[in-house]
Amino acid sequence: MSRPLGTLLTVAVMGLALALPLAFYLLLGNVQKMGDALGQNQTVSAFLKSGQTGSAAELIATKLRDRADVAAVAVKTPQQGLDELAKMQGFGGALHALDDNPLPYVLDVLPKPGLAANEVEQLVTDLRAIQGIDLVQDSGTWRQRLDALLGVGKRTAMVLAALLTLAALLVVGNTIRMDISSRSEEIDVLMLVGASRAFVRRPYLYAGIWYGLFSGLLAALLAVLVELALAEPVSRLGSAYEGRLQIGGLPLWLLIAVPFAAAVLGWLGARLVSAWQLRKAA
Repeated sequence: MSRPLGTLLTVAVMGLALALPLAFYLLLGNVQKMGDALGQNQTVSAFLKSGQTGSAAELIATKLRDRADVAAVAVKTPQQGLDELAKMQGFGGALHALDDNPLPYVLDVLPKPGLAANEVEQLVTDLRAIQGIDLVQDSGTWRQRLDALLGVGKRTAMVLAALLTLAALLVVGNTIRMDISSRSEEIDVLMLVGASRAFVRRPYLYAGIWYGLFSGLLAALLAVLVELALAEPVSRLGSAYEGRLQIGGLPLWLLIAVPFAAAVLGWLGARLVSAWQLRKAA
């Protein structure tokens, strides 16, 4: 309170350092949700060979439905495929010029939720081996790439969080060190009259706790402000995908835990530096 500018700067630096990992956590969590919504359970399209009849398509679909790794199979007729193409911009005129329908039957195979990447890949391989199927389209490759990128992002976020936590620890430690240095004569007098190191150290531990608590509150506030700033564009993005994208914010328990964790961090930084400074002074 006696040095408001210095205290404010210390809290601001620590708050920004702690807010960055929260922002990365928010970003990665929502990218994961987008991947789940757009590709985790996306169907595998199996195009039958030209000339296959509807009964042959239904027979293959029935066999696929009996598989343990298949959740559902939908049969798309050539007319349904033609209708979908007609709805796309620029295809209507070209389709009217066709004498007959060149499209084959298509089986939309939905894998069971929670299948591993290698299990989905095995399903695709089995589909390609079925007689009567000409082509299989699967988005498993981009899903695997997305999972790999998310893995790199999570590891990067962990490293960044560790570095920024260390930075916050050093900020508290340096602030306490300067405070102790400015009161060295007062501390010498206290120790001469019999004060213990624990007694002299206690106010600095309280200061570290307050620094950490206020910086944690600032970090949580900044994270909430980031969520509010992104709310409108995220809502438009979800509307563009017809509500399939459910973008979430940081969980309440995390926002509550951050100030307390930061207070512990501030206490730790003050404890280490004050012990070292007092040992050196003695």
